[in-house]
Amino acid sequence: MKIIVGLGNVGNKYDGTHHNIGFMMADMFAKREGIVFTKKKFDALIGEGFINGEKIILMKPTTYMNLSGKSVLKAAKKLKVNSSDILIIYDDIDLLVGKIRFRENGSGGTHNGMKNILAMMGTEDIPRLRIGIGKPENGDLINYVLGKIGKEDMEKLNSIKDEVFEKIKDFINKK
Repeated sequence: MKIIVGLGNVGNKYDGTHHNIGFMMADMFAKREGIVFTKKKFDALIGEGFINGEKIILMKPTTYMNLSGKSVLKAAKKLKVNSSDILIIYDDIDLLVGKIRFRENGSGGTHNGMKNILAMMGTEDIPRLRIGIGKPENGDLINYVLGKIGKEDMEKLNSIKDEVFEKIKDFINKK
């Protein structure tokens, strides 16, 4: 079993914001794979399916970004899933818009949601897929990450979804 967690903030006002890239990618992946978010468990919206015989749990924590670890920990404990079988997808200001980085482990960097997950899980050995959103020109980080994604940047992000899906599938197929 694999758990794939898209990070974001719940609520219509956060739809289409930089900080909700994880939710957006989880939604796009779910749609492509025919997985529907139908349950509320582990302080998250949950979708379940099978890909190449592997059970997949897609999660979108409803705890707000900076408390995502609570949701991930609940799911990992209840489902008895190792941290290496959990993939976290989230936005990264340290990468240019549309750049993708996969890592098997490491620190949470500047991302408070990822830092919370690592602290709650008690390990840095959690795979993650970072999606670049770039940095604000004016240095106003909070308004940038919570601000709507512009048309040009959204086009860049939409253009990488196939690559993101391939990285997710690589993770799922890794034994």
